[in-house]
Amino acid sequence: MCEGSNKPVVRINRLTKRYGEITAVNQLSFEVNKGEIFGFLGPNGAGKTTTINMICGLVKPDAGEIYINGLSAAHSFERIKKRSAYARRIS
Repeated sequence: MCEGSNKPVVRINRLTKRYGEITAVNQLSFEVNKGEIFGFLGPNGAGKTTTINMICGLVKPDAGEIYINGLSAAHSFERIKKRSAYARRIS
């Protein structure tokens, strides 16, 4: 195994987003490791779309950190964007 290969490919640390007095995402933290399949499940209004939009850079978080392949989204978003894709389901 290569050195550092056990690092998460996605790391979310205390991610928070508020819209006025409504907290859409409250200090969410999780990691996704290489090879894992990961999904968001929850009722309407649970913050799934807001979380994905923050990870993709479409919405700015109010607090927290996003790391993709060890790179901070706050400081390296252009580098991350060149190596990422997002497919949205439209119903």
